[in-house]
Amino acid sequence: MAKPFSILRDKMSPEARQRATELADEMIREMRLTELRNALGVSQDELAQLMDKKQAAISRFERRSDMHISTLREFIAALGGRLQVIASFPEGSYHINQFEEEN
Repeated sequence: MAKPFSILRDKMSPEARQRATELADEMIREMRLTELRNALGVSQDELAQLMDKKQAAISRFERRSDMHISTLREFIAALGGRLQVIASFPEGSYHINQFEEEN
């Protein structure tokens, strides 16, 4: 019989709990588009309606590794978010505002 996670977690050392929390946080920050949409509770059909596209187009888009920033911005906006482009270097991170939506 499976044990509840809370029992297993209580047996973990504080260091192991901290590492598990860090790994979970990292996984959340590094989601694919499909995972993000699912985490927000939006189906492909619902997103397609919001974007005035067909469900198949959403499916194809989520599988792509190369896309236009404007299309990605539209996808994120339809989910209720705002796309930000961040360039990360060892000495720091820089917000690139060139791709912000023009008003």
